[in-house]
Amino acid sequence: MEYKAVIALDAMGGDNAPMEIVKGAVDAVKEKKDIKIILYGDKERVEKELEKYEYEKDQIKIVHTTEEISCNEAPAMAIKKKKDSSLVVAIRSVRNGECDAVISAGSSGAVLVGGQILVGKGKGVKRAPLAPLIPTEKGISLLIDCGANVDARPEHLLQFAQMGSIYMEDVIGIKKPKVAIVNIGVEEAKGNALVKETYPLLKACKNINFIGSIEARDIPKGDADVIVTEAFVGNVILKLEEGLASTLVHKIKEGMMSTTRSKLGALLVKPALKETLKTFDASEYGGAPLLGLKGLVVKIHGSATAKETKNAIFQCVTFKEQNINEKIVSHLSAEVEKEKQETGGDK
Repeated sequence: MEYKAVIALDAMGGDNAPMEIVKGAVDAVKEKKDIKIILYGDKERVEKELEKYEYEKDQIKIVHTTEEISCNEAPAMAIKKKKDSSLVVAIRSVRNGECDAVISAGSSGAVLVGGQILVGKGKGVKRAPLAPLIPTEKGISLLIDCGANVDARPEHLLQFAQMGSIYMEDVIGIKKPKVAIVNIGVEEAKGNALVKETYPLLKACKNINFIGSIEARDIPKGDADVIVTEAFVGNVILKLEEGLASTLVHKIKEGMMSTTRSKLGALLVKPALKETLKTFDASEYGGAPLLGLKGLVVKIHGSATAKETKNAIFQCVTFKEQNINEKIVSHLSAEVEKEKQETGGDK
C-alpha cells in the first residue's frame, strides 16, 4: 500500500515514553488508514506496549535502537556520540528520505541540534525557528521563535515572519495572516535594540501583512496570527501561557467543588465548560515544528500524552500535503537571490 505519510517517532523520548508515545501512534493509525508509523527505540519495551492494543500491524513498524539521550546531556555532544540513540536514528530516517517527518518528546536541545545538523537548513534559510501554535480567544496563533535562537538578529526575525506567514496561510488556512512583533508598547519607537532594528524590516516587507507591535497582554486575545520574537522572550511567553492556563483550570475546578450549590451548578455548565477549556489545551494543536529545514522535525512537550502525540502525527501529515518546507525554502532562497542582486553580490 502507498501511504500518504510515513512518520518517525522517537519512542524513548519524554517523561511518558514509551507508553504514551506508543498509544498515540496506535490511536493515530486507528483514525487514519493511509499513514505509517515507525517507532524508534528499545524493541522489547516498545513491543510490550504495542501488545496492549489492537491495530493494523502493517501500519506500525519498530526499528530497534540501543541508546537514549537524556535531558541532562549536552545536546551537541549527545548527538555526536550517541549515533544509535532513538532520536538520532529517527532524525537520520528523515534526512535519508525513509520518513517524511520525525516527532520527539525528548531533549529540546538535542532535537534542535539534531534537526539542524543531521537534516540541515534549506537553501536561503539563515536560522531555523521553533514555532508552536498557541490557543487564543479567536482561535490560534503561531509563536515564532519559542526556543531555538536566543541570539537572533533582525534579518532572522524577518525570515521568521515570512516563514510564519506561509505556515499560517497554507497549513491553517488563514488568508493574509496578521504579523506582529512582541514589544513593550505599540509605538514604533519603543523596544530594545533588536526590536527597533527589526521593525522597519518587517514594515518594508511586501509579502507579509505586518500590523506593528503587540504587547504580551494582547497575545491571548488573538490580535495577531503570527507572533514574532527571539527565542528567550518566546519561551517565556509560551511557558507563562501554559502555566497560567493550567492554574486557571485548577482554580475553576476547585471553585466548582467548594460548596453543594457550586457542585450543582457545575453539573449544568460542565458540557459547555469542557468544550471551552478544550480550545485552550495546547496538546490539541500538535507539536512545534522546526521550520526551514530540509525535512520536517517536530518537538512535542516532554510530558506529552497520547493525544498530543496523535495530533502531532496528523499535523505532520498536513505539513507534508501542503509542502510547507519546500514553499518556505523556495520563498526564502528567492529572497536571498534578490538581496544579492540588489547589493551586488553575497552579503
